[in-house]
Amino acid sequence: MATVSYRDASRVYPGSDRPAVNKLNLEIEDGEFMVLVGPSGCGKSTSLRMLAGLEEVNSGSIFIGDRDVTDLPPKDRDIAMVFQNYALYPHMTVADNMGFALKMQNVPKAERQQRVQEAAHLLGLEDFLNRKPKALSGGQRQRVAMGRAIVRQPQVFLMDEPLSNLDAKLRVSTRTQIAALQQRLGVTTVYVTHDQVEAMTMGDRVAVMKDGVLQQVDTPLALYDAPVNLFVAGFIGSPAMNLMSGKRVEDGVQIGDFVVRIARETLAKADGEETLTVGIRPEQFQISTEGIGLDVAVVEELGADSYLYGHLAGLHDDEVVTAQQFVARVGARTAPEKGQVVRLSAPADQVHVFSNKTEERIS
Repeated sequence: MATVSYRDASRVYPGSDRPAVNKLNLEIEDGEFMVLVGPSGCGKSTSLRMLAGLEEVNSGSIFIGDRDVTDLPPKDRDIAMVFQNYALYPHMTVADNMGFALKMQNVPKAERQQRVQEAAHLLGLEDFLNRKPKALSGGQRQRVAMGRAIVRQPQVFLMDEPLSNLDAKLRVSTRTQIAALQQRLGVTTVYVTHDQVEAMTMGDRVAVMKDGVLQQVDTPLALYDAPVNLFVAGFIGSPAMNLMSGKRVEDGVQIGDFVVRIARETLAKADGEETLTVGIRPEQFQISTEGIGLDVAVVEELGADSYLYGHLAGLHDDEVVTAQQFVARVGARTAPEKGQVVRLSAPADQVHVFSNKTEERIS
């Protein structure tokens, strides 16, 4: 097992005028489950492929443990990769697929079979060892791909969106299996996904990327509670945080016909700015007699909770509050009817404030 270090690592694709990954600095601890997350094209898969040796590092360096692997070929890096499409050999049995890399390394047959059996036991694949991949379900193929990585006993596991081909229910059960398996094996793991729910539920820490630049890296809960900027705030969380841009007034930010109270010391950090963005998570709202007005368009009843979707009421014509749909989570027994206008309030300590100039959180 080993640590992984990206040190100012950059990748510029030929013909591109900007880096796909720009001066990435990231330290991954020994045995840690690190998730790289972000929208398509943010550089997360490129970062993983740079670590695997499948993409050139144009500047900077990458270390596994105390070894500089920047210019080493993939086979010398002591890593194992699980791909999005599983990449299994269709003409080989499950056992042969799992043991193929060991065969290429001239590992003795007895040891090879023992390692395959151990991995199959871990993954519940003992009854499928003599089957071909075409006779397996998507989830079983995904476990075979995992088994092939496990038998190699690498220093680092690399996983590139391994659950994206599975249906929603199977994806949920498999992600818990992967997280539990990684904890049992204790192998340093770098996992790429565009699904922020996957990232939040699986990672010891999560690194959020945008346009090739690392935005924030922290524990899932810290990212949720204290996003550093507007992008992280809007990306982490399902449903997303409500982001509302409003006019700065003496004691807060005016959203429509309501003033969201903001501490004076917070307002002082945005000296000279006429507008600020306020962010509130959907679950922090409660229906009250005063607060932000919501014109309810859709009510989603989920049993224990209800989600209210709509747009803000009481806006002036020149106010553009938010590009995204407004959503609030309330108790199912207190949900209003669609078409109603309700008032929503939130605790003062749950209101995030962002600068519109820098897009950074100032609260």
